[in-house]
Order: sequence, then structure tokens, then C-alpha cells
Amino acid sequence: MLLAPLEWLLLGEEPAAGLALLQENNLSSPLCGHVFKVGEPTYSCRECAADPTCVLCMQCFLVSVHRHHRYRMTTSGGGGFCDCGDTEAWKTGPYCQKHTPADRSREAEEDPVSLLPPDMVARSYSIFSIILKYAVDLLTWDQEDQLPAGLEPPERGDTYYCMLFNDEVHTYEQVIYTLQKAVNCSQKEAVSFATTVDRDGRKSVRFGDRQFCEQAKSIIVRNTSRQSKPLRVQVMHSSVVAHQCFALKALSWLGQIIQYSDGLKRILCQVGLQKGPEGENSSLVDRLMLNDSKMWKGARNIYHQLLMNSLLMDLKFKKIFAIQFAKNYKRLQTDFMEDDHERVVSVTSLSVQLFTVPTVARMLMVEENLMMTIIRTFVDQLRHRDPQGRFQFDRYTAQQAFKFGRVQSLIGDLKYVLISPPPEWSDQLRLKFLDGFDAFLDLLRCMQGMDPVVRQVGQHIEMEPEWEAAFTLQMKLTHIISMIQEWCCTDERVLIEAYKKCLSALSQCHAGLSDGEQPISLSLAGHCVDTFRYQVSQEKVSIHLPVCRLLAGLHVLLSRTEVASRFPEQLPLGELSPHLLIELPLRCLVLCAQVHAGMWRRNGFSLINQIYYYHNVKCRVEMFDKDVVMLQVGASMMDPNHFLMIVLSRFELFHIFSSVDIRKRYREANKDLAQQNTLIEEMLHLIIMVVGERYLPGVGQVEPLDEVRREILHQLSIRPMAHSELVKALPENGNKETGLERVIDSVALFKKPGVTGRGLYELRPEWSKHFNLYFHHYSRADQSKAEEAQRKLRRQNAEDTALPPPLPPPLCPLFGSLVNLLQCDVLLAVEGAVLQWAVEPSGGGWTESMLQRVLHLVGMALLEEQQQLENSSGDDDVSFRYSSKIARPGDAPSTSGSVLALLESLQNAPHLEVHKDMITWILKMVGNIKTARERTSSSGSVNVNQSRGPEETLRDKDKAERKRKAEMARLRREKIMAQMSEMQKHFINENKELFQQSMEDLEASTSTAEHSPPSSEVTCASQVCVGPRRMGGAERRQLVTCILCQEEQEVRGLGRAMVLAAFIQRSTVLSKNRSRGFPDPEHHDPLFMHPDLSVGTHTASCGHIMHAACWQRYFEAVTQKEQRRQQRLRGHTSYDVENGEFLCPLCECLSNTVIPLLPHTPSPDHSVEHPCLEAWLSRTSQQVAVLISAHRKLSPGAAQEAEPVVPEGFRVDFVPQNPFSSSVSEMINTFCMSAYKVGLKVNPNEQDPRVPVLSWSTCAYTMQSIERLLMDEKKPLFGSLPCRQDDCLSSLTRFSSACWTSASLRTVHSHFIRLLAVLVPNSQVEDTPCILNMDMFHLLVYSVLSYSSVHSLDQSGRSSVDSAHLHLLHLVTVAHLVQILLTFTTDEVCMDQDGEESEEEALTLQLYLSLREHLGSALPEVSSGWQLWRCVKAGILPFLRTAALFFHYLNSSAPPADLLGTGAGQWEALCSYLSLPSNLLLLYQSQRTLLEPLIHRWCCDPGVGQVLQGGGVLVRFPRESNRLINLPEDYSVLINQASSFTCPRSGGDKSRAPTLCLVCGCMLCSQSYCCQTEVDGEDVGACTAHTFTCGAGVGLFLRVRESQVLFVAGKTKGCFYPPPYLDDYGETDQGLKRGNPLHLCSERYRKIERLWRQHGIAEVIGHAQEANQTLVAIDWQHL
Repeated sequence: MLLAPLEWLLLGEEPAAGLALLQENNLSSPLCGHVFKVGEPTYSCRECAADPTCVLCMQCFLVSVHRHHRYRMTTSGGGGFCDCGDTEAWKTGPYCQKHTPADRSREAEEDPVSLLPPDMVARSYSIFSIILKYAVDLLTWDQEDQLPAGLEPPERGDTYYCMLFNDEVHTYEQVIYTLQKAVNCSQKEAVSFATTVDRDGRKSVRFGDRQFCEQAKSIIVRNTSRQSKPLRVQVMHSSVVAHQCFALKALSWLGQIIQYSDGLKRILCQVGLQKGPEGENSSLVDRLMLNDSKMWKGARNIYHQLLMNSLLMDLKFKKIFAIQFAKNYKRLQTDFMEDDHERVVSVTSLSVQLFTVPTVARMLMVEENLMMTIIRTFVDQLRHRDPQGRFQFDRYTAQQAFKFGRVQSLIGDLKYVLISPPPEWSDQLRLKFLDGFDAFLDLLRCMQGMDPVVRQVGQHIEMEPEWEAAFTLQMKLTHIISMIQEWCCTDERVLIEAYKKCLSALSQCHAGLSDGEQPISLSLAGHCVDTFRYQVSQEKVSIHLPVCRLLAGLHVLLSRTEVASRFPEQLPLGELSPHLLIELPLRCLVLCAQVHAGMWRRNGFSLINQIYYYHNVKCRVEMFDKDVVMLQVGASMMDPNHFLMIVLSRFELFHIFSSVDIRKRYREANKDLAQQNTLIEEMLHLIIMVVGERYLPGVGQVEPLDEVRREILHQLSIRPMAHSELVKALPENGNKETGLERVIDSVALFKKPGVTGRGLYELRPEWSKHFNLYFHHYSRADQSKAEEAQRKLRRQNAEDTALPPPLPPPLCPLFGSLVNLLQCDVLLAVEGAVLQWAVEPSGGGWTESMLQRVLHLVGMALLEEQQQLENSSGDDDVSFRYSSKIARPGDAPSTSGSVLALLESLQNAPHLEVHKDMITWILKMVGNIKTARERTSSSGSVNVNQSRGPEETLRDKDKAERKRKAEMARLRREKIMAQMSEMQKHFINENKELFQQSMEDLEASTSTAEHSPPSSEVTCASQVCVGPRRMGGAERRQLVTCILCQEEQEVRGLGRAMVLAAFIQRSTVLSKNRSRGFPDPEHHDPLFMHPDLSVGTHTASCGHIMHAACWQRYFEAVTQKEQRRQQRLRGHTSYDVENGEFLCPLCECLSNTVIPLLPHTPSPDHSVEHPCLEAWLSRTSQQVAVLISAHRKLSPGAAQEAEPVVPEGFRVDFVPQNPFSSSVSEMINTFCMSAYKVGLKVNPNEQDPRVPVLSWSTCAYTMQSIERLLMDEKKPLFGSLPCRQDDCLSSLTRFSSACWTSASLRTVHSHFIRLLAVLVPNSQVEDTPCILNMDMFHLLVYSVLSYSSVHSLDQSGRSSVDSAHLHLLHLVTVAHLVQILLTFTTDEVCMDQDGEESEEEALTLQLYLSLREHLGSALPEVSSGWQLWRCVKAGILPFLRTAALFFHYLNSSAPPADLLGTGAGQWEALCSYLSLPSNLLLLYQSQRTLLEPLIHRWCCDPGVGQVLQGGGVLVRFPRESNRLINLPEDYSVLINQASSFTCPRSGGDKSRAPTLCLVCGCMLCSQSYCCQTEVDGEDVGACTAHTFTCGAGVGLFLRVRESQVLFVAGKTKGCFYPPPYLDDYGETDQGLKRGNPLHLCSERYRKIERLWRQHGIAEVIGHAQEANQTLVAIDWQHL
């Protein structure tokens, strides 16, 4: 109402028309600018995006070129916008098809304001400035009681609001509890208040006079100020609140209006950024920004949205705004630190929109010195320093972590500024960048030497020192350090300046180092070096050396860009003191070695964790790797002997190798020997790394991708890995890229996953020759795994198991002298010493790993020499003469033989079998080099290729030897196998009886058909399962073994009860009508099952059998244990004992009841004649009449009436003898109660007449669900069920046939009377359903099973149960035929069949026409019987199949062979097995006179007409199987659906955890207070509540934002299951962390569907919770 006049004024005409006109005249902007909602999918192209923050919305992405590139999909946290159309954000393809500008020339510099009418421009200026000023005044207004001048209302009422504000300190629970106390509201209202406060940032919780509101305020403040600062509450005058609310509306209106025209957008920008009279920071936008932290969440969101829609969409004003933002940067950040709101709702989060635009970032760097500002602000925030000025972090409390987390956002901003190096440099940019670099060096200087550690000796450290903060800082800065190096790399002058600055910073750090250390002189192997005394194990040492490491990085860049060789005069290389350069990194590496050797155990876990992260992939690029580089830098500038002597000295090993007789080493009884050995191994490993690690561009002559390739190669040498594992093992750059995809296919082969597991990469065999056992990124565990895997591989390929070093790439000139380390005297002396110790293995003075490392070093030196020989032109060029040096005998201290002689003596040492191949390889290499040298000296030109001769012959000999050994081994294996098989046969022959007996038992216990071939009279056709001609199976004994006491027993009715563990649950899997609510359990009559099967009871079993007594003892023990456990700890278990649940003792399958095992039905009595249907019906009707009369007499106040005729031998008062022992009866009763309790959700009541019905119901429902599964999976009806299901159905059916014995006879009789009245209408029976509202299979099962109770009163001996079963089957089949024809539709248009009409078709048409006579026009007209017969045959097949299953298990009749397969002849075999004619209509035709009146009465039931006219649920046959919903192939479609889903309860708010029900497709707002509902007196989340209406307590959901499938059963059980969506690498991405595009894997989805249809969800949850105890602790009911 208030905004419409503004629109009239602005447009000067009717708003709708005016806005349409504006939009029409507006040039379409190339910028998309769609602002993301929370949870909306965003796409970033990994090939074209300038950085990872450049994203597209789904609409733009789908019509852009990037759709076919490698892209990353994530869900937005809300607040960013789509970068489509921003040419700086994309290397290629900046526009999607929708935003491609029509003509580029026009958009260049035309001012969009000039396109608007001038009078409108003038009006908009004044309107916008008035409204924006009004809004800014009110939003930044801080008085609660007054309004700004000119807005005061004429009269002031005493009306106030008590306004509660959001903070990020207090939890939902605290706020809800406080509000209930403060404003006397209910829990529901308090939850709604808390939700609104969390969403909008404030909510009034009380309205009234001032005192009333103040009272609530004081209670809230008092209650929340105990642990932390109190909740913020203000008592505000109602007029202030009203104006503020209108101000927000006005801002939203501005945001909408400017969408119509770029001209209006620009006017608003000008108004917002116009300087006010107060000068600096006086524009309206500045005032909003600077008051940001004082505003509440809702106000911030609205004005941020407005800034995005206006300033950030207009390139000219974006730059002006960016300058203002940078000017105020420090103040804004300081405000943010003080504030406690999340960064998403702070104005500082706009930095990502400004700083990621490279031109804007560089402009700000030059004009506002942005880089320096950010770094200084950051350093100022970290105030704690030690006396040396280094950072010092306090104990890491929650509050510190919160503060530190906020400070880290500054690093994020710095990363945005540096993310893309400049293509060209200006002098200004160089200057400002180097200023920023200086500031950055100051920051690193504060980190250099942080958290120093001193070795604890004597006692363990008392308190673990704080280390996490320092490493968090290091991790955050890793990318920044790398980016700064990338910037330096692009400009030679910057690189040289940065190098000088870094060097002087390092010298300042060193200035405080060597003061108190005394100089010493070391001499070894004829060389002497001066250093100072320092022991890592006694002095302070720190892992943090960022200045040193940055210098190492820059030194490598000097080599890589060749600046060092081109401008040596500009570099201070002469000033470098290599001794000082290597000092600190060496100490750090020695510290790691000593920790490995166990010397620092008493320093606790904090040190172990630091060492772990030092090597970890997240930190190693700028930590461990750079330390190795720094040693390479130092070593390349020093005499190699001097370098090695200092290394020995720092490793505290110098005395070992400099002693006069090294061999004395074993004789000392040295307790630290093991530690020393480890240190020697680590030192040798370090030398291998310093010489061998050349895969860094600048150190070795390699490309950056070679480095990645080598990492992958060594990861895959351990084992085949999934894509995600490889990504985790590789370091990411600032753009979250590892370079993996560019090289992976050249190194590895991809293997696709199956239904479980994930896709794996395997190393291509040709790459294994590049494997290096001492790869520097291997942990010890990785190294031993890789070694084992590689040796195994070589053995399989029948190669030798030596793992020689691979050929190294050549070094860059600056590092060229590193090679000399390998041939220097000190190293030769060390190698000689180790080999000498190995020759005499008696002492513990050496280890195999030590020897292995020495052999590796020797191998490296020989490869180096060979390469130099191959590349040189003559013998004189080769300065590397290692082979001749190792042939010289040792020098003075160790008078041992030469290294070569030692190797030769070790070659055949028995204790070195493992290393034999390696030593052989080394000696071959020496031989090759020798021949090559001789050849060079004789011919003067070298040709090393021919020198392979002796090596080849040796290798061939080796291969032949290997082959011979393998052949011998094979023969030996075959011989042993033959012997074993002979012994087995012998054993079986000796114990023939034993085997015979067990085979018989096996045959007896399988409940499928006998395996004996059918004898001549039992032909296939005569196999019948129902009626007097049925085949019995009672002759077989059933022997079973109890899993608890292992005792074997026969199943007998009067014996000890045996039971089968089972799980019974309600189910809606077959439901055709989910909308029908669950009936009231107290008054529901379950006797008539509606054909929509809306809810049933399903029973499953794991098939394990126990004595009833054993089971009872077991269950009591479980109950007692549970009671004891509950007293100790109050957690849930995966089973609920109070509901009778337990885990099967053998397989731990969830169970909640037991089914008693009963003997087979006796064979049919052939002495009794088989009455025809008419005779049986009349006799049964008489019996029913007698029973009704007897029942009436018993009921009080019954009127006298004529006695019906009593059939001969029928005695109403007869009490049949119970055929079961007391223990069996008790178990029958137990299962009856379980079915009753679960089926109706009521407490047990043995007197309830519904008890037997629920037992029959679970039998019928379980059969139907299993038949559906077999049908849909195209499996044969018999013989394909797993034995657990087979045993379950068999025992369930026999139990159902006997359960009437535990109920009162009168109850079961009355059930039979009512059931028969459906088929044979009876005037004395009321309220029977019409034929369309009855599921025929349930009717068949109930009537067959209840008939036994009537038959038990018939003492004439002239009637047989089997005849009754057959007649009931015939009657129900006819009723089902009628039911199918009544629901027939002519929807399917199909051709009429040509040719003669068959008998079936003619009879079907005849029956249909007679039904039309009864019902008239309610049925459609049909001319062809062919279509009808097709429909009838398809519709009745499921019924016949389930009936066959039922009678097969009831009567234990073997099925015919045709039904054991899925071939032709199924229909005929099925009909004959059920003793029905294969033309079913003959049933009707042959008894037409009898059935016609019945059919007439069925059709005339008023219910039939009502249902056909649409007055009820009409179910058509065959019922289609239920499936889970169809999911889209591309996962982002789902995310998009979910992002537009709003919470149904909290007024259009976005749902935080949208969750999709896979059964019905309903989207729910899960895991939130807003959508909790009450179920059985308990608050439950939306998913749990939904399971009770949709899945009878079982639910399958897809959590869309997490890409996780959730299974829920009841309120306390649930588990997560892998989703059916996989990326291209065959992996799921739970939590959407990796962001690879996901696609539906139909096999996995089918697997989930099969689980659901098999009723296996509860079992999966049970197993998952048993395997993972953390699942039990989750509050599933809140999801």
C-alpha cells in the first residue's frame, strides 16, 4: 500500500505498464548476477575458471561450453552470485548462450542513464536518495525509545516490544529453555521464536507496556549470563520497530525496481556512493558498511543483497565501491573480529566478490596498498608474542579457536588477491608488491622458530604444549607462500629483489643463533671442517622455519628461470654462508630422525603430531620438501666432504665413523645401539634424498607434470587406489588442483567397480621400472608395503627381486655439483664401514636396512657414472670415477679391503639372501662400466649399447635358473595334491556309514522336492498340491539341530518344541494406497483385507533353529544383561529388548520372535469319497447354520428360534484333542502374540478374537511379497528361494494351519462363518464386504486355515479336509475371475486377433456379458473375448502362483519340474498342480447352475456399484509391483529441486536439510525444530514422522545436500547407506566434498530397491549398528 504510490511517482504512469516498458527498453546485460540461495548447485569449470570462486548457476551452466569440460559441482552457502558474462572470471567461454551480448560495440561506454527520459531520471534521483537515506538512518539508529527528527509520531503510546537478538554463542536448547521461563510460552512457541531469531536475527518475544517488557528482558539476561555473555535483548518502542520493518521493505523494493533497468541501477549506485557533507566515509553505503556489525542478521542480508544487485553489477561503480571497501578494510575486519555473527552475514564476506577480479585486485594493490594492509591487519590481530617477538599461542580453548578462525578469514582475502599472477608488471605494481612482500616477511619472521621444543630426559612431560594453532597457521599460509613464489617467478627484477630481502631477513634470524656455541674442528677421511658444537638432543629446536624455506623456494626459482646464470652479478650468491643455510633445516630433519629412533618419547604426543604434519601432504610442500631443497642448496655450494661431516656431527654419529677401529662397535655393550642404528639409517636416507630428489623444476631438468606423475607412480606402487585416495595423497595448489587428471591415464589403467566397492587405478606395468624404494614422501609403513608389493610383482613375472635405484634425471647447472656427494671420501668411508660390519654378522652393530641403503647409494653412484659415460665424448670428460674409487682399499683408520672387495665377499653370504640380487646387479654394473671405459680408452669413441653383452648373458642364465626352479616347484605341488586327494578318498571309504548317514539327513532336512527320480506311476501331471489327489510329504522325518546346544532332534507335534528365529514387521511395500491412514488399533477388524493391501505384516527369518527352552534361556540372559547395562550407561543398543528384540545367537540377525517348527501335514485319506461342490456346499451351509444357532444360544438374551438340521456326525459340543505338547502350544501362542502385537500396534491380549487372524495375515502377506519378488526378478516359482526364506515360509504356513488350536473354537468358527459369507452370501451374517473390497488370496488363506476348526467337529469320518480346500480354492478362483472382469478397462488399444475364437475366449466373453446384465452400463462394452481372456490370464496369474506356494508349503507336496524353471508350459503346470483346469472358465461353466445365483448376489451388492462409480479405491489386476521413485540421472537436478524447496512450516524459509523419501517422492525438511511433530507423545523429526505414515515405521530417504541414503526403522534405529550416485571414477561422494559430477548408477539403485522389497531394511540397520557403535548414539528420531 505504501510502495505503490512510490512506483506511480517514479514511473509517472500505471506501474505494471511502466515497468514492462522499462524492461523492454533495457539492454540485456551480459552479466547474469543470479544470487545463490542456500544449498543451490554451483558449477566451476576446472579447465577455464580463473580461480575456484568463479562459478555458474545451473541455468547458465547447462547452456555453456563448460558443460563438456571437467567441472566441479558444489552447493552454495548462499550469498554469492553467478559469474556468467564476467570476462575476467573465465579463460575461455565467459558467456553462456543466454548472456552472449548481441553487439559488443554498443555496450562499450554508453551510459545507461542516458536512455531514460530526463524527467524520470530527476524523479528517481530524489526518490532513491530520500528512501535510501531513510533506510540507512533507521538501520543504523541505536536509540530504543526515540526516532530520528521528523519521524516522531504525533502521540506516543506506552507500547513496547521485547526484542531478542541472535548470537552464535548460545544453543537452540538454551534459548528455548530461557524463553519458556521468561515469557511463559509453550515449548512449541519457544521453538518457533528460536527458529525465527536464528533465521532473521531478531524476533519480538513480548508486546506490552514498558515495564512488562523490561521484566522479560531481565529474566532472559539473568538466565543466559552464567556461562557466557548474555543474550542480547532490547526493549524497543513499537514505532521504532515499525519504521525499521518498513525500512527493510523499502530496501527490498529498491532491489526489485532496479532489476528492470540498468539506468535505474546506475542512479542508485550514484546516490549510494555520493559523498555527504561530512567528507570521508560519509556516503550512505559507507555508513551501512561501517555499522554492519551493529545490525541484526535480517537487515544485513537485505542490504548486502541490494549492494550485490546494484554496485557489484555495474563495473564502473564496482571499482569505486572496491576502493571504499579497501580504504575501510582494517576497520571492517576489526569490527568483524569483535562481532560474533558468521562471516556469511558480515559485509567482510563481499571481499570474495571484489578481490577475485584480477584487475580490481591489482588496482587496489597499487592504489590502496591492499596486500600490505591485509598482512598488517592480520599480524596486528595476533598479539601474543614471546620475548624474541615470535608468535606464542595460548592453550587452544573454544573461544580462542573461534577468534583464531575469524582471523584466518584475512588469509582467505590475501589468497583471493594473489590467486592469479599478473601477465605484465608496472613499476608501481612491483613497488607495492615488494612492500607487501616485506610485510609478509615480517609475518614469517614472527613464525620462524615458534613453539621450540627441548628433549625431555628423566621424566615425561607434564602438560602437552600447544602446537595446533601454529600448524593451523602454517597450513593456511602454505598456498599464500606458493602463490608469492609464483608471482616472483613471473618477473626477474621482482625475483632478484625478493631474494635479497629474504636473505637479509634470514641473516637477521641467524644473528641470534651461534653466539653461545663453541667452535670445534672435525676431521675424517683426510678432510677437515670447522663448525660449532650443537646437539639437537640437548638444545632448543623448532619445526617452524618459514623464512628459511621461502629462501629455498626462491633459490630454486633462480635456477628454474635461469636468472642465476644470466645475472650472477646482481645476486648476493657470494655472501651466502652455506654452513648457516643448512643449519636450521638440518636440525629439523635430525629432530625427525631422533623421534623415529624413539629418543623423544617423553615429550608426549604433541611432538609426534607435529612430525606427522611436517611430513603430511597438507604441509610438506612448504615444510619438509623445502628443508630437503635447502640442504641441496647448501651441499651444491660446499665441499661434499665438509657437508657430510657436518651432517654426521648433527646426527651425533661422528664419533662412530671417526674412531680408529670401527669394528670395535659390536664389542661395546651399548644400550643405545638400536637408537644409533636407526639414526645411521635415517642419515643414509637423508643422503639418498639430497642427491636423488631431482623431480622439482629448477633442481632437476624436469617439467612440473613429471613431479605429479612420479607421486602417482609411487602411490600406485603400494596398491591399486581409488581416484579420491590419489587426490588426497597429492598436494593441491591454490586452485584446489593437483594436476592428477592430466597425467593419470599415461601412468595407470582404470578398473570400473561392481555393485559395491569403487573404481581403482592400477599402475601400468611399464612404469614400475621408475619405482624408487627410497621415495622421499613414503612413510615407513608405505615404504615396507611398496617394497613387498614390488618384490611380489617381480616374483610373479619371474624377474630378479632387486629393486635398484631408477635412472635419475639430469641436475640443473646451479645444483650440478650435488653428484660429487656420491664419490666423496667421507661417504666411501661410511659405506666401507657398514659393509665391513655386515661381513661379520655376529654383533648387533648393523641392520639390514642400513645395508640396503648403502647398496642403494652405491647403485645411484654407478648409474650416475654410466650416464656420464654415455653422454661424454671421451674418457677425459668424465669427472665421475666412482668405480675406480670403490676398487681402492680403505684409508688409514679402517684397514679393511676396498668397497668392491667387500661387496664380492657379501655376494654369497648366507645371512644376506634377500640382498643377493641387488649385490649381483651392482657387480654387473661395475663390470659394464669397466668394459665401457676400456672400450673408450682403446677406440676413443664410446658406444655403451654393446656393453650390455655380459649383463645379458648373465641375465639369461639367471632367467633359465629361475625357470628351472619354478618348474620343480610346480611338479612338487602337483605331487602333494595328488597325495592329499588319495588320502581323502581313503578316509571316505573307511567311514562310509558316517558319510551315508549325513547325506540322508541332508536330503531329509531340505524341504524342496525329493531328489529321487519320479517312479513310473508318479508322472509330472499327477503332482498335485491340493485336494484329495494331492501328494503328501509326511513320510519324511524332519531332523534338525539346535544352534545353541548342538543337540539333534526330530520335529514332532508332541515332542520338545523347536523354534526358528524370526523378525516380524508392519509393511507397506505392496500398498496400492498410501493415503489411507492406519486404522484405529482398538476397533479395526482385520478379517477382510482390502485388495489395495495398504498395510500388512511381514515375517522373515534367518533360518537358524533352536530348542524353545534354549531360546528362552538365551533371551532371559539378554534381558538381564540389558538391565545391568542400562544401570551403567544409558545408550541405545541396536535391538530393543523391551519390544522383545534380540540378535540371532549365530548370525546376529535382528529378530523379535520365534516361529515354532511343526510336523508335515499327514497324507490325504483316500478311503473318504470326494463330494462334489454342490454336496459340499450344502453340508457346509448346514454346519454353519448349526454353529450360528449354537452361538446365539450362548449369547445372553437370545430369542428362541427353530433348530436347524444337524448334519450326521457333526457335534457342536465336541472338544477336539490338542495335537501338540504344552511346550509347542506355548510357542504357538508366543508367535500369535507377536503377530498380534506388531500387526495392530497394541498390547498383548490372548482373549482378543483377532489373534488368529493376524497370524494368518502375516502368512498370506509374506507369500504375496515373495511371489512378487520372484515374478519381477523372473525367477522360477520353486527352487530359487534361498533356504532361509524357504524354511521361513514352510514353518510359517504350518504354524498358521495350527494356530487355531490356541484360540477358542467359537472365535475361529465365527471367523469362518463370516469369511464363507463373502463367497456364499448368508442373510444371517451382517457387514460382509463386497467382492471388490476383498483381497482374494487373503480370503483363500483365511478360509482354508479356519476351516480346520469346523472340520474338527465333524465326527462322521465321511468328509475330508482336502476336498474342502479344493472347493474353497475353486470358489475363490471364480470370485477372483469375476473381480478381474469387473475391474477390466479397455484402455489398452490392441488389435483384435484374427482366426477362430478359442473356447477360453468364448467362455470369458459369455461370463463378462452375464456380469453386464447384472450391472448394466457400469461396465464398458467389449466385443472380443481375446482381449478379455488376455486380461484375465495376466490378472489371475499372481493369485495362482501364491496359491501354489501356499498349498505347497501347507501340504509339503513336491512341485512339478516345469515350475522349477522359467520355460514354457508354466500356465498348464500351475493349473494342474492346483488341480484346476487350464481353461479356468470351465470351473464356472461346469457348475453354472450353482454359481450363477452366487455371482448375481456378488454383483448386486451395493458396494460393487459404488466402487465402480468411483466411490472407493478401485484396484485393477494384476497389481503393478511397487518401485522406488525414479531418480534423475544427473545429481545436480536433485540439488536444484532441493534448493527451491522451502520449509512447509516456517513461512518460505529455505530448508537446511532437504530430504527426499525414495518410496513416495515426498521432499521433507529434516533435522530441524520447525518441522518436528508429535508421534506417540514424543517429538520426532519430519523423516521419522513420515516413516509412520508412508512406510509403517520403515523409511528410505536421500539426504540431498549430503548425497547420503538414510535408512530409518522406528524411532531409535537408523543408519547411512552408500548413495546410488557415482562420479566418473566409480566413487560415491557422501557430503559432496569432492564435487565431481555425479550420475545415477542404476545397479546400485536396484540393489537398494531390492533390499526394500525384501523387507531387509531393518536387518541392514541392525548389522550396521552392530558393526559401528557410533550409529547407535545418533538421535535418529530427530532426523
